[in-house]
Amino acid sequence: MRQLLRELDAGSGQACAALEQWLLAHPALRTIAVYSPLPGEVDLSAAIHRRPELRWAYPKVCGQELTFHAMENPATGFVPGAFYILEPADGSPEVAVGQIDAFICPGLAFDARGGRLGRGRGFYDRMLAKARPDALKIGICFEVQMVPDTFAEPHDVHMDAVIF
Repeated sequence: MRQLLRELDAGSGQACAALEQWLLAHPALRTIAVYSPLPGEVDLSAAIHRRPELRWAYPKVCGQELTFHAMENPATGFVPGAFYILEPADGSPEVAVGQIDAFICPGLAFDARGGRLGRGRGFYDRMLAKARPDALKIGICFEVQMVPDTFAEPHDVHMDAVIF
């Protein structure tokens, strides 16, 4: 899958459009966790820019955990962080995991049952295990990342839906 994603020449437009439709169907959501994309991940910036009324929270690696930080202007305020992923700069206001209404999660692969194959370090699984029970967990990917089975392990947190 990593090799396939390196060679993928797909834009994020389809997944962003699907995310925008999903957001319109969930008007009660106010605080949404998103991410800064790695190569081969869906770039959510177009969908985020079209919804400035929402509170967007971005992850930052702190040891073995993720913290989330509000970004008033997601076009600026990022610095290279752990694993060379853009993260909120120091001083960005932290958003408690319990305040987040939905988590938009990247992954290497997803299945139709909500299984998510991450990148192997468990950051998202550990963090999602602490989320509010009613917080939505949404995977987002390119269509090619949908597989028959992700072979979930007991510690893996399933997604409530997958957008592609």
